Amino acid sequence: MTGIAPARPHKEAARITKMLDMVLGVDRFDRAPVDVATLAMEYSANVAPEGPIHRVEEADITGCVGALVCSPQAPRQWAIMYNRGQSDGRRAFTIGHEFGHFVLHRGLIESDPNYELAIYCDEEAVVQRGGTGIEAEADTFAADLLMPLHDFRAHLPPKTQPDFGMLSKLAQRYGVSLTAAILRWLEYTETRAMLVVSNEGFAHWAKSSKPAFRSGRFLRTRNEVYELPGVATAVTRSFSDEARAGISQDSGIWFPEPVIEMCLRSDRYDQELTLLHFERRQAWNDDEEPVVDAFDRFTTG
Repeated sequence: MTGIAPARPHKEAARITKMLDMVLGVDRFDRAPVDVATLAMEYSANVAPEGPIHRVEEADITGCVGALVCSPQAPRQWAIMYNRGQSDGRRAFTIGHEFGHFVLHRGLIESDPNYELAIYCDEEAVVQRGGTGIEAEADTFAADLLMPLHDFRAHLPPKTQPDFGMLSKLAQRYGVSLTAAILRWLEYTETRAMLVVSNEGFAHWAKSSKPAFRSGRFLRTRNEVYELPGVATAVTRSFSDEARAGISQDSGIWFPEPVIEMCLRSDRYDQELTLLHFERRQAWNDDEEPVVDAFDRFTTG
């Protein structure tokens, strides 16, 4: 077998998740996250013994966070590379993303000359989960594999408004970055919420939950410069315990309604994470048409 077509990220991740549950037990996350590097090599050796992943290693791939490459000779030998300097949590999701490309797209990468026997993935595709096409499929696979939705929802119900403490515990449970855990929660929460990643008072990117997006609560960050409100914690840099737990911001500061703003600073990546919780004043119908906008960083899965 040289690849899986059409790509079915949910199904393939669920297949491996079921296998891990049978071998390690359904309570496996109580003991340890998925060892995705070992899993990638062992699983590939079983499903594609003629062309497995034989290396998962750190490398200098400037401009990218991860890559899946194969040898020019047949049978293909594959390798996953991740860029230097990533935290343990970010590295795990990067490896999971590239493992997803192997499971879902290796036939395409091997046969399509446009790929030149490799695929290189940048920060937008992996960290921000802002890619499309096969990049979105690899993200879906990685999120499903590392943070199975049934387990995640059991620990954080969809109606709960979490703080950074709750989300950090889940990030540790699944061995991923805090950003990855927040993005996973935003996929299914029934609350209106938004993550804003910024530096020096300007938003790099933002992601809204579906209920927030449908109510018009999103930020345009692609091809536009969004300056944060002057009293936002990321601007005032008052990174206190109070700011981390949540402070009230009045109507008209972020949006035409009050919000609870939670903010923390990541010195490692020189950025701030701001989590906004909106008051749930009415039910937002999932069948409504979303607000038409160029906010193409938001994905609905």
